[in-house]
Parts: sequence; structure tokens; C-alpha cells
Amino acid sequence: MSGEMTNSFCTCAAVRQVSRHVTQFYDQCLAPFGLRVTQFSILSRLQRGGPKSINSLASELLMDRTTLARNLRPLEREGLLKMAADETDRRSRVLTVTPAGAKRVERAREGWRKAQNHFEHAYGGKRTAALRELLEAVVHTELNVNAPQASSKTGARVQQR
Repeated sequence: MSGEMTNSFCTCAAVRQVSRHVTQFYDQCLAPFGLRVTQFSILSRLQRGGPKSINSLASELLMDRTTLARNLRPLEREGLLKMAADETDRRSRVLTVTPAGAKRVERAREGWRKAQNHFEHAYGGKRTAALRELLEAVVHTELNVNAPQASSKTGARVQQR
């Protein structure tokens, strides 16, 4: 093998490539509703879970706080979410979906369902369910450099080849 790694060898490169591929597809399906998949995820999470601090939402979405803040600005400008000082801690900001944001998310669910259905049809129902299960396990796998190898938060053992 040469010194150059291919996507098939590098887990990170392969995951990033798949992520870009799927994100672009979902973005196409959500474009008619004026949202990108990241924006749809933010608004949906806030709509389902109620108002949240930026730090809390970033943690739930596994996003860097500054990346989340950058994604919030256009949503706030469009009046789809409101950012206000937390009543218990004035230094903290609380995010809330506005009525216009809730309406946009509800309309955009049509595009999201289209993406979900098309992906499942193209990739296969059983494979799609297995993929989601596998990806969920990856999210819960401890990837701290100082953590013991072959362990995860869910207790599942990492299979080695």
C-alpha cells in the first residue's frame, strides 16, 4: 500500500463523504421550503423539546457552539426563532421557535418525508434501519483518546477485523 490513504481506508473520510452526500440530498428536498437540513434539525429540535439554551442545543445536536450560533443567525433574521436572555441567568441566551418558524417546519416536513422515503427506497428498508442503528451506536461510542479501546457508552463491544 502506498503512503496515501484512500476513503475506503480512512473511517473519517468515508463518514464525511457519506455525510456530505446525504446532506446535499436532504438540502435539495428541503430547498422548496426555504430551509437547509441543519436549519430544519435546529427548528425541529426546538419545536419538539421547547426553549433551550444555545449550549444545551449544541450539546444535543453534537455541534460546536460557534457553528450552531452561525446557523442560528439566518433563522433569527427570518423571524423563525427568537433568541432572548434567560430569565434565571441573564448571561445565557434561550432559543424559542416563533409561530412563523413552527409553520415553516410543519410545511418542510413534506420535503423531509420525501428525502426519508426516497433514501429508504433507494437504499432498502432493512438496510436503512440497520444503518440508523449502526450510526446511533457510533454516536454513543466513546472516542476519547484516553478511553479504553473497544468500549462504548452503550456497552456494545467494537468488533475488530
